[in-house]
Amino acid sequence: MSNIKDTVAGAANAVSDAAKTVGHKIAEGASEAAAFVKEKAGLGCSATGESAGVAGIHERMEVYASCGKKVGVVDHVEGNAIKLTRKDSPDGQHHFVPTAWVGRVHENHVHLTKNSVETESNWKSDAGSCAG
Repeated sequence: MSNIKDTVAGAANAVSDAAKTVGHKIAEGASEAAAFVKEKAGLGCSATGESAGVAGIHERMEVYASCGKKVGVVDHVEGNAIKLTRKDSPDGQHHFVPTAWVGRVHENHVHLTKNSVETESNWKSDAGSCAG
């Protein structure tokens, strides 16, 4: 009888330990998810000088593609897009990059999740309204 009791007690302890482990993993995941949402929503600032999300984007910040190539300079944020300056554009036109492409924002530059080829082939241009 005591052998069955010991087996049941051992099983109960194992289940209790497993539940604690799962609870800790869920808490870790929730914390990581909250940090991700704060970053994307532009809430807070990290110790490395990275601003969280697109709210940290401001005029004259350099914009880099995921491959490290500079693709432009921020003129301003317009709706859900970053308007790049004409002066720093290869064709002298404003280009618009969706804010959804922003991977992270540092104190003086923006890092995109797209490489330079993807960025330059998919950005929007307002060439018609920038004739002068």
